[in-house]
Amino acid sequence: MPSTTGGYPTESLARVGPPDQQKAQEIRAEFLHAWNGYRRNAWGHDELLPVSGRYREFFSRRHPVGLSIVEALDTHYVMGLDDEVARSLDWIRSRLDLDVDADFQVFETIIRLVGGLLAGYLATGEAELLARCVDLADRVLPAFTMSPTGMPYRHVNLRTGAVSGAEVPLAEIGTNILEWGVLSRLTGDSRYYEAAKRALAAVVARRSDLDLLGTTMNVESGQWADGADIAPNPPTDSFYEYLWGGWAMFGDAECLNWFRIFDASLKKHLAERVGGLLWFKQVDHRTGELLGRRQSSLAVAILPVGGDNALAADYFRSWTAVQDTYTVIPELIDYSRLTVLSPGNALRPEYANCAFELYGHTGDPFYRDTAWRYFQNLRTHHRVPGGYTTVTDVTKRPMAKGDHCPAYVFAENFKWLYLTFADAPRFDYTNGYLSTEGKILRGLRHPQ
Repeated sequence: MPSTTGGYPTESLARVGPPDQQKAQEIRAEFLHAWNGYRRNAWGHDELLPVSGRYREFFSRRHPVGLSIVEALDTHYVMGLDDEVARSLDWIRSRLDLDVDADFQVFETIIRLVGGLLAGYLATGEAELLARCVDLADRVLPAFTMSPTGMPYRHVNLRTGAVSGAEVPLAEIGTNILEWGVLSRLTGDSRYYEAAKRALAAVVARRSDLDLLGTTMNVESGQWADGADIAPNPPTDSFYEYLWGGWAMFGDAECLNWFRIFDASLKKHLAERVGGLLWFKQVDHRTGELLGRRQSSLAVAILPVGGDNALAADYFRSWTAVQDTYTVIPELIDYSRLTVLSPGNALRPEYANCAFELYGHTGDPFYRDTAWRYFQNLRTHHRVPGGYTTVTDVTKRPMAKGDHCPAYVFAENFKWLYLTFADAPRFDYTNGYLSTEGKILRGLRHPQ
């Protein structure tokens, strides 16, 4: 791994302006409302169905892994909910079983379970969490090592190590260097970081002459299965975020160079303005030919990395216009007319994520104001007696609700909002670094 001697090579977040503890406590209370619904009706299972009071499993129908418990660990810690930290640790010690004869999605396993166990370990120092994390990582590693290109297969059986799924979206190939790198740093075992780096390098080597990338890769043949460059939309989004992360967290200059290559190509070939708002079109990665003008709500969180605050702020204002139009941001829009293409909202945290980052980088109170509106809309339209649930149609009044609380809600939405308004003594606002799944991988403090 690259050395980080002498400090971290990244722009820092800073506590800029006084905390608003009243708002922070309101956010904390709503997190607890969501969490208590999970504890009552889904404890030990992966995800809560808060309207019906039931639950569902995320990876394997037959074998829960307490996904919401693992996702929530560092959120409990940073909010000072020590009883919940202890309760969660007890469940993990006594009940978490990762010897599962089932195919787990590699990407989700890394950002959610590996990342959650890592963040929990960094928060608590509980050795059992790191041991479980190493065990899980070793079960996932065959997805990388058995691939002829070094780019991971999409699925791996946690018990047998059998791999499957050769056609893999870009984000799923490249969103692992943060978690793998922290694990290598903590254990002294370089295998994890090296596997992540090989996967990134293999993608970069297959960029077009325009320095653009496709959407889906066949990891066995090394050929693009889809030639559309749709950055910064999913399922390519966090690939770019983690290139920057390789530099910001580990001082990897090669990752920085790769990030700059794609950052320049995105601005040159994809960025455009419609109605005075900044958006990113979809193009053929070989020719630059226009393919579409769709935009996913997940894309807003990608631009704050890399230090171009002006560009990120411009794009955030585009999504603020969407929030102002629909109150709750829909999953997918046609940005040429700001019309809705997919009317649901799966409790997406990306807008709050972006507000936190830009407030920390700029100190502009605009980002707190918009984050608070997001929270108020979240509370108004997603809250139900049993917790928080998805919305199926943001264009209806009242908004039609689903029956699902994704586990990432406990890792992301409320944490981003809480940190934006609180002066959390357990978080280092100067050097903190969070993963794409909202896991605090650097900057957890342990006050005396």
